[in-house]
Amino acid sequence: MDVSGLSSGHEAPWKKMSKEELETQYSPSRWVVRLGAEEALRTYTETGTQATRQARATRRNLLHVPYGDGEREKLDLYFPDSASEVLPFFVFVHGGYWQSGSKDTSAFMVGPLTAQGVAVVTVGYDIAPKGTLDVMVDQLTQSLTFLQTRYPHNKGIYLCGHSAGAHLATMMLLTNWTQRGAMPNLKGFFLLSGLYDLEPVLHTPENVLLGMTLEVAQRNSPQLRLQAAPKPPWAPTVRVLVVVGQHDSPEFQRQSREFFQVLTQRGWEATFQELPDVDHFEIIEKLTQRDFMLNQMILRTIFQQS
Repeated sequence: MDVSGLSSGHEAPWKKMSKEELETQYSPSRWVVRLGAEEALRTYTETGTQATRQARATRRNLLHVPYGDGEREKLDLYFPDSASEVLPFFVFVHGGYWQSGSKDTSAFMVGPLTAQGVAVVTVGYDIAPKGTLDVMVDQLTQSLTFLQTRYPHNKGIYLCGHSAGAHLATMMLLTNWTQRGAMPNLKGFFLLSGLYDLEPVLHTPENVLLGMTLEVAQRNSPQLRLQAAPKPPWAPTVRVLVVVGQHDSPEFQRQSREFFQVLTQRGWEATFQELPDVDHFEIIEKLTQRDFMLNQMILRTIFQQS
């Protein structure tokens, strides 16, 4: 793939955009080509709700397991038919611009992955305005240490996030795990249509509930922080897959490409993939389909390493 000329040293294109252009670029539903914006969002929610209902009815599971004391600090765990718990764990962090979404409508990939011997975990966290970005990052960190402590013999934790969830997942690359009491057995990251530089979001309506300041945006921008951060000792064993949809907005595509570039410049083992013929929501919706290209990439990554 060609990521030449995308150096973070150049002025970002978004800085030349009007407020209206930024709002359009950072509104994923406006870029859907198969449906109208409202219908796309409704279809996405209905698909997630139905997939979760089916997963809870057909798979071995533990639901609403608390990893902390907060109301939304809970996990859902879905297991393969095998009684063994020495498994790879695929941990999914939902999107929703940090202000919507729920683990209770996020079990898209449970059927295809558990059928192949992978346990799936969906993570709940406090969304805005109750949750701040710092709180959300801390909650995801807490959920992973809980999972590692509860299943210490796992065959690897593979963290996946979509959109805002991809941002939260990426922040785990920067976590100082020695201060957390347990080092999760992190083996892979699947970052789907994510946001890695939060400064543009400051200038969109999405920041009304978030209430980010420039300082908060910069502190929670993995693209900015990774450029200065030393690679952790566990980095060589981790694979990072950065994925974006063909019908994601140009800004979402740019963010993914530039973040991939930063990863490779810093020596991470990273791969970039633009998925053809999918938009911001289909990239997740199609995880319900066993033969979807992304499911195959996920399974290949897991079983090449576990």
